[in-house]
Amino acid sequence: MILLNGVQRIGAAVLDFLQEIGFHTLLLFKSAASYKYIITHRHLVFDQMHKIGLRSFPLVTVVSIFTGAVTSWQAAYQLEGLVSMDYLGAAASMAIFIELSPVLTGLVVAGRVGASIAAELGTMRVTEQIDALESLAIDPVQYLAVPRITAGWTMLPVLVIYSNIVAHMGAFVVANALLDVSSGTFFNSVQRYFLVHNVYSGLIKALVFGGGTALIGCSIGFRTTGGAEGVGASTIKAFVYSSAFILVMDYVLATLLF
Repeated sequence: MILLNGVQRIGAAVLDFLQEIGFHTLLLFKSAASYKYIITHRHLVFDQMHKIGLRSFPLVTVVSIFTGAVTSWQAAYQLEGLVSMDYLGAAASMAIFIELSPVLTGLVVAGRVGASIAAELGTMRVTEQIDALESLAIDPVQYLAVPRITAGWTMLPVLVIYSNIVAHMGAFVVANALLDVSSGTFFNSVQRYFLVHNVYSGLIKALVFGGGTALIGCSIGFRTTGGAEGVGASTIKAFVYSSAFILVMDYVLATLLF
């Protein structure tokens, strides 16, 4: 009996997981079909780009500074006794470009934006505002989801470019002030081992992370039920699913791009 109950729970969890993927995939196809109206609703896209992108700059700044700082410190620890500190800049730079900036910026956006989208659309669902749009023959996917998804995959690469710059400054400050690595040594190392492919790879990851985070937030928000309690549950669910999506896709894209 215990074994049977365990198998049933595992099966139910698998079915719920597959159903969730189905909801997100269906919304993705509906959104893609509605992109022909994107010019008509461009003002909504610009508004979401401001909310998702510009309002995230302060938090991304703080995260990026300390990301670069800890990367430089940990790289120095790993290099100590093995190779010269002349490679410190290159080691920190490659980690920032390929992995740390896109992933950590994506997680920041998942926490700030993905959850916010789910809460906003969830509130609209439980207060019947989305039903009102449908009664006026306004497609909620076209009017609500597409601008948010577009802003997500558009603005996250911009945030990652900014994060790359700030993180390098944080890494340099630690290397110069605490590890006695000169600016010439640090940035010459960065330049010597710089690969454009690393930058492109990070930006491709950012594009996928941004669009996926917004898509998940919209999908969960549209299916919110249960009043205020349901909105809270959807907010948490959106953050958890978005974070898991970012980490899984980070691995998938890493295997495809390198």
